[in-house]
Amino acid sequence: MSQRVQGVVSRSKGAPVELTTVVVPDPGPGEAVVRVQACGVCHTDLHYREGGINDEFPFLLGHEAAGVVESVGAGVTNVEPGDYVILNWRAVCGDCRACRRGRHQYCFDTHNAEQKMTLEDGTELSPALGIGAFVEKTLVASGQCTKVDPQASPAAAGLLGCGIMAGIGAAINTGGVGLGDSVAVIGCGGVGSAAVAGARVAGANRIIAVDLEDRKLEWALGFGATHTVNASYTDPVESIRDLTDGFGADVVIDAVGLPKTYEQAFYARDLAGTVVLVGVPTPEMRLELPLLDVFGRGGALKSSWYGDCLPSRDFPMLIDLYLQGRLDLDGFVSEEIGLSDIEDAFASMERGDVLRSVVIL
Repeated sequence: MSQRVQGVVSRSKGAPVELTTVVVPDPGPGEAVVRVQACGVCHTDLHYREGGINDEFPFLLGHEAAGVVESVGAGVTNVEPGDYVILNWRAVCGDCRACRRGRHQYCFDTHNAEQKMTLEDGTELSPALGIGAFVEKTLVASGQCTKVDPQASPAAAGLLGCGIMAGIGAAINTGGVGLGDSVAVIGCGGVGSAAVAGARVAGANRIIAVDLEDRKLEWALGFGATHTVNASYTDPVESIRDLTDGFGADVVIDAVGLPKTYEQAFYARDLAGTVVLVGVPTPEMRLELPLLDVFGRGGALKSSWYGDCLPSRDFPMLIDLYLQGRLDLDGFVSEEIGLSDIEDAFASMERGDVLRSVVIL
């Protein structure tokens, strides 16, 4: 029997979100219903509200979530009722060309629940990133549920569902940061600070945080940065080179996603170094670099999708590090809020006041 729960819906482009009744069907084959315990407020949710993703309104927002599996449909074997899980938007198919080559983190055919959650009048909802977790209970594909240690705080654990995983993975998975490496991170909001934390976990010995705001640089220091550069009055390329014996960093992570910051990352890396783009550009942006410099500097220019993570591999490992006190996920939780506070959280996010507001259910 379907359930009626409270959830946050965006009905039209730019309009304030609405707390309303959502109808959640019983799970069908390959699906699970999850009782959401916490969900982070991510920039992607705001992009959905503003029509920046697509125009398939109304949207059920929220996707950085942790909770407990309530029920499962036929054929589900990876989780069972009572399991504590982090929700992810990379439910790998196991059969696409990436999966067949053993590169599941690049799965090109990830899947979501087949059934739709609806409004009371039957209007189908588009769940953000196939999840929709600003709601008391949500319907997802079972592959979107990753079991982790239930000792982990839901407010902290859920953040691995998107932005924090993107930053950590940009350093560890995409950038391949290793022991003794020098790393620079341009842009130290939530994703950039997570990249700093990832570089620290990976054993980098010099981690340079770059931002235009001293407040964000202070955040980065808390997550393991060894040096800071305020690019509002200091040239970041020169500063990174000065802090790396004149060579440039082994890995430079652009967590902003502007042509200017990417160019800075390109020239702030050492010869044969790596640039990782994890900040998301907009469609109209263009980049111009001398092709000879691209050739002559060698190394690798990479983009990072969801931190190139494989949830079944990475989430349990990172939660273990968190429980060991080696990864400060709690530090990303700036405030805990209710479902009715989403609009205020969007405003705080746009002002840069928070790393993450987290909805507690």
